[in-house]
Amino acid sequence: MAIHTIDATTCYHCGNDCTDVHYELDEKSFCCNGCKSVYKILSSTGLCSYYAYNDHPGATRARVEKRFEYLDEPSIIKELVDYKDEQMTIVTLYIPYIHCSSCIWLLEQLNRINPAIYYSRVDFLKKQINIRFKTQEISLREVVELIFDIGYEPLISLQDVIKKQNKGTSDNLIRKIAVAGFCFGNVMLLSFPEYLGLSVNEQNFRHFFGWLNILFAVPVVFYSGWGYFSSVRVNLRNKVLNIDFPLALGIAVLFIRTVAEILTHTGAGFTDTLCGLVFFLLVGKYVQQKTYYHISFERDYRSFFPVAVQVMEEGMEKPVPLSNIVIGQRIRIRHGEIIPADAILLKGDARIDFSFVTGESAPVNKILGEVIYAGGRQLGEALELEVIKPVSQSYLTQLWNNEAFTRKQDNRMQTFNQKVSKYFTVILLCIAFGSFIYWVPANVQRAFSAFTAVLIVACPCALALSTPFTMSAALSIFDRNLFYLKNTDVVEQLARIDTLVLDKTGTITIGGEQSVTMHADLNNREKQYIYSVCSNSGHPLSRQICAYLGHYESLSSVAYHEATGQGITAQINNHLIRIGSMAFVLGSGNIIELATEVHVMIDGIYAGYFAFKQEQRTGLNEVADLCDADYRLYLLSGDNDHDRRALLPYFMDHHMHFSKSPQQKLDFIKSLQQSHQKVLMMGDGLNDSGALKQSDLGVAITDNVNNFSPGSDAILDGRSLRKLPQFLRFSKDTVQIIHASFLISLVYNLFGLSYAVTGKLSPLIAAILMPLSTATIISFTSIATHLAARFRKLL
Repeated sequence: MAIHTIDATTCYHCGNDCTDVHYELDEKSFCCNGCKSVYKILSSTGLCSYYAYNDHPGATRARVEKRFEYLDEPSIIKELVDYKDEQMTIVTLYIPYIHCSSCIWLLEQLNRINPAIYYSRVDFLKKQINIRFKTQEISLREVVELIFDIGYEPLISLQDVIKKQNKGTSDNLIRKIAVAGFCFGNVMLLSFPEYLGLSVNEQNFRHFFGWLNILFAVPVVFYSGWGYFSSVRVNLRNKVLNIDFPLALGIAVLFIRTVAEILTHTGAGFTDTLCGLVFFLLVGKYVQQKTYYHISFERDYRSFFPVAVQVMEEGMEKPVPLSNIVIGQRIRIRHGEIIPADAILLKGDARIDFSFVTGESAPVNKILGEVIYAGGRQLGEALELEVIKPVSQSYLTQLWNNEAFTRKQDNRMQTFNQKVSKYFTVILLCIAFGSFIYWVPANVQRAFSAFTAVLIVACPCALALSTPFTMSAALSIFDRNLFYLKNTDVVEQLARIDTLVLDKTGTITIGGEQSVTMHADLNNREKQYIYSVCSNSGHPLSRQICAYLGHYESLSSVAYHEATGQGITAQINNHLIRIGSMAFVLGSGNIIELATEVHVMIDGIYAGYFAFKQEQRTGLNEVADLCDADYRLYLLSGDNDHDRRALLPYFMDHHMHFSKSPQQKLDFIKSLQQSHQKVLMMGDGLNDSGALKQSDLGVAITDNVNNFSPGSDAILDGRSLRKLPQFLRFSKDTVQIIHASFLISLVYNLFGLSYAVTGKLSPLIAAILMPLSTATIISFTSIATHLAARFRKLL
C-alpha cells in the first residue's frame, strides 16, 4: 500500500530517494512498485542474499509493463538464439544494468527461480549472460520476462551490436601469443647450457639443442610473427614505410642468422632473442587492441529501433519483425516507443520528440492525417499510424546513409609512431649497410656479422612497445573517469586538439529537463485559472506550467481556443485568459523573443510570464574557463536561439550558431579544418553524426553509455563533462611520456649500435639487452602515466 511521507527515504532495492510516495514491505521502503515487486520475487525464492554483497545493488524499476510479445514470433527467435533443438535452447543476452558482484550472483541463480533453466553464466566485462533452458518447459519470452522481473531488462535491438563487436581477431592473437610464449620458455631453457658452458663430453648436446631451437623458432616466425611480414607486403605495395618494416626485417635476420650459425656449427644463434622479441611484440599488440566490449562506437539506425512492431490486423495486435513491415500496414506505437518508418497519423494525440534526428528539444504536436517521419519518440498516448514508406527508405535511414555521414576520413592525424617509424627505418638501413661496406674490405664474414647485428640490436622493440603500454595505461585512467575511448590512437588525437565545438541540446544541456520560473504576481485564484487553461492543452510547456503550479482543481472553461504554436484563449468564470507567446498575448507580430517564455494576460491586463530554461550540465563553467586560455570554443546547435542570452557567459556571441541542419553542421566543421584547426566535436544525436565523423575527434556525450550513440571516437558520460579540461591536459602528458620513452629507446639503440657495428655481438649480449630494454620501457610508461593521472586528479 502506498504511504505518503514528508521525509526522504532511501529505496532498499535501488538506493534512489523516495521523495513523494514510497512503498513498504517487510519493514523495508521502496521508491516504486517495480522495486517492491523485485524484492518480493527474491524474498519468495530465498534469494535475498542478493542484498548482502552490495548496498542497494538493483536498478530502479519505475516501468513495470512488459513489452516482449515479439519474442513469440518464430522468425525473431531464430535470429536471437545461439542454438535450439527439442530439448534445449541457448541464448546470449546483453544486460547493461550489470554493475556489481550482486548482479552476477543473482543472474547465475536463475535456476533457483525457475527449474526449467539449466544454466546461466555472466560475462561481466561484456555485460552478457549466457542462458540454457528447456525448450519444452519455458519459452524465450518467459526467460526474458523473468530477467526483467528481477530488475535486469535485456537490451534487444534490431542490430545485435555486442555480438558483432566480439567477433574480432583477439582470440587468434591470443593463440599466437600462447605459441610464442610456449616456444620462448622452452628455447630459454635449452639456451642456458650454452650460456653456462658445456664440457667437451657434452658438445653433442649443443648441436641437438640447436636443432630443437630451430624447430621451436619455426612456428614463432611463420605463425606468431607472420602478421608483420603480411603488413610489410601490403605497405610496400602502397609505398608506405611503417614500424612493421624494421620489425619484420629484424625477425627475418634473427631467424636466418640463427639457422646459418647452427647449420655451420659456428655459433648458437639468436633463437631466444627471436622468440622473446615476437612474444613481447604480440603482448604489446594485444594491449593496444584491447578495448571495452560493453560499449559500441559504430552503431547504426537498426540498433536504435525495436526488433518488432505491433501491427493491427482485424482489430488485433500482432508483433511483426521490423524488416517485414510493408507500405499500408497499420502499426501501433505506445508511449516512449520509436516510430520506425515514415507514416500517417490515424489515431491518437501525437507529441513527438525529434531531438535525436533534428536536435530541437521541444516536442512537436501532430494532427490526424499528418506525416510523421521515422526516428521520433512518442511522448503521449498510444498512436495508430499507416506506413507510407518501408524502414529501408524512411527519412531516418536516408539521413543515416547520407554519403556525408559515412565518408571515410583522410584527415585524421598521424600518431607519433607513424611519423617516427619511416625515419627510423631509413636511418637503420643506412647504418646497417654502412657497417657492411666498412668491414667488407677487411673481413667479409665480419661485414655480414656487423650488418645483421645492427638489424638485431636496433630492432625497434622498445619503440614499438612504448606507445601501446603508455596508451593502454591512459585508456584505463579515462575509463575509470567515465570517458570511454575507441582505441589507443584517440589519446594522441585528443592531445592535438585546439578547437572545441559543442552541440546544445543533450550535450551542454540535459535533454528534456527544463526549469520553470514565474515572473508574475499572481494570487491563488489566478493561478487556478492558469492551471485550468493549461490542463486542457497537450503542449509540453502547458504541462510544465501545470506541474510547476502544483495541484489545483480544474475549473470548466468556455470559448476555449488553442492556436497551434502560438497560445490559448479561454473564459473561466467570466474572466478572459490569454496564454502564449508575447506576440500572441500582446497582439504584435513584430516582437522577437530571446528566450522560451509563456506570457499571461487576464481580462486584458498583462500579468507576467513563465520562463523556461534548460538545465545546463555541471561542468560547463570548467570547459569555458579552459577555452578562455588555451582553446577556441564554438556552439553548434540544431535548436533555435532562445537560449542565446543564457549562454553568453560561456560562448562568444559570434561563436554561437543555431538552427543548423546536419549537413550545415558537417560543413561548419570542415570550414574550421580548412583554416588548419584541429577540431573536437561533441554531440549526442543522429543530427550530430556527420559532424562527429568529419571532425578530427568525435565525442558522443550521453547520460547512459549503454544507450544508442552515433558513431564516434569516444563516449563521455555526462557526469564527467566537468573533467574535460583534465582529460585534455592528461592526454598531452601522455604524449610527453611517449616522447620520453622514445628518448630512452634511442639511448638504448645508440649504446647497442655502438657495439653492434663492431660485428662482435654475441647471443648472450643480445638476450640480455632485448628484455632489459623492454622491461625498462614498460615500467617507465606505466609508472609515469599513473603519476601524471594523480597530478591531474584523475586517480
